[in-house]
Amino acid sequence: MKLGMQTEPPKAGPAPRAKKASPPSPATSDAPASGKQGRKNAKTAGGPAPSKGTPNDRGSVAENTTHDVTNSSGLHEDTDRYLRNLIRDVENFPKPGILYRDITKLVATPRAFHIVLDSLAERFIGEHIDAVVGIEARGFIFGGALAARINASFVPARKPGKLPGAVDRVSYATEYSEALLEMHRDSIREDARVLVVDDVLATGGTAEAACQLVRMQGGAVIGCAFALELASLGGREKLLPTRVECVVTYG
Repeated sequence: MKLGMQTEPPKAGPAPRAKKASPPSPATSDAPASGKQGRKNAKTAGGPAPSKGTPNDRGSVAENTTHDVTNSSGLHEDTDRYLRNLIRDVENFPKPGILYRDITKLVATPRAFHIVLDSLAERFIGEHIDAVVGIEARGFIFGGALAARINASFVPARKPGKLPGAVDRVSYATEYSEALLEMHRDSIREDARVLVVDDVLATGGTAEAACQLVRMQGGAVIGCAFALELASLGGREKLLPTRVECVVTYG
């Protein structure tokens, strides 16, 4: 019936074809994606990895290149400067005419203390140090911590009357006076590889005495390590031919 035919909905014609999307403009296609997807794209793209800096960052990038400059001790110059700022000069201590380098603030600053210990430890990697001899008193601070870092035993070299057992004893001259240094007998096993540690290398008398104690017990002194060196006092030359390593050096 015509009536039935009229009630049928008109047939829809074919859907219009979607227009092809036009390619993105260069500005859109070159814009970096953000977040994880952007980092993923940067890794998979065929071109070079994007620079961390931007034209506005060039000052900081150039500044980073100064970190490659090292001093005679092998430290970056900015690290050397950072440590020196934590060392206080005290005039006329402990005697008139003496300029004393106070490391109290340096060891009280965890970052600085780590830098000194890491710097010394790295220099003796592969040397198979068996024992670290720390010289009383501030040599205990660096020596004990360094021994733990390089997995070595710690042996104290002390002033007279401080050790309860039988001792070996050596007399020596310091920049201040005549003195004695003692170490428990049998502290060092025969042919042990030993590192002697103190806070400051001045005239070298105390360190030389510690080296003598090590050799008296049959050990081999692989080197001497110090946080500071006062180069003008000639301690390094006094210890020759023993290897000497220092973190911060004053002329």
